[in-house]
Amino acid sequence: MVASNDTPNKGALYLIPTTLGDNEPLEVLPLSVKKIIEETTYFIVENEKTARRFIKKICPKKAQGSLKIETLNKFTDFSLLPSYLDPCLDEGENVGVISEAGCPGIADPGADIVAIAHEKGISVIPLVGPSSILLSLMASGFNGQSFAFNGYLPIDNQERAKSIKQLEQLALQKDQTQLFIETPYRNNAMFDSLCKQLQSSTNLCIACDISLANAFIKTAPISYWKKNNPELHKRPCIFIIGK
Repeated sequence: MVASNDTPNKGALYLIPTTLGDNEPLEVLPLSVKKIIEETTYFIVENEKTARRFIKKICPKKAQGSLKIETLNKFTDFSLLPSYLDPCLDEGENVGVISEAGCPGIADPGADIVAIAHEKGISVIPLVGPSSILLSLMASGFNGQSFAFNGYLPIDNQERAKSIKQLEQLALQKDQTQLFIETPYRNNAMFDSLCKQLQSSTNLCIACDISLANAFIKTAPISYWKKNNPELHKRPCIFIIGK
């Protein structure tokens, strides 16, 4: 894969997707991802330990000692980010971005380094891989032409209830599908809030453990969910309100 840059000697920034769980990488990722990882030395990752584990799993022959890794997460000093792209500018080397799960830059701090790459005229190359947001939307049966991902809803009960009502209104009145997530250990509490706040006729899709053997994806009205309580504790979930 050849990247086109503003300056021919610059390396490119590759956005490298990972699996959504503990399945074999090549079950859900194309060989092009493996090839780029094999050819790349510099990486920007959300968590070094899990990134190294992923690289070893998809490219077992790649020497771990050769990897040059920088971390990008909520604890990173933002002023350091431009230096993470020095290999692209000074050495003409490609740099790969790897997040904890799915696609970098989608509900992920990788967007910050991508913005800097554009400012510096470095080509950004997104690679094909699983996105829990898009996969759940595909499987929901809801409007895929107008939708919004809302990240995390407020923790405060009153603020959360208000947000749920607002998302329901957008879904029902504008036919705009509303997606959001919750910290896995609070999934059951979110489910209870949705059953309490949404109208009985409102449709809710719950999609968890997407792409794994124990995946669960179901769309049904709240009247159904009030009688059928799935076990969601510590399972990565996408919640979707639709018309």
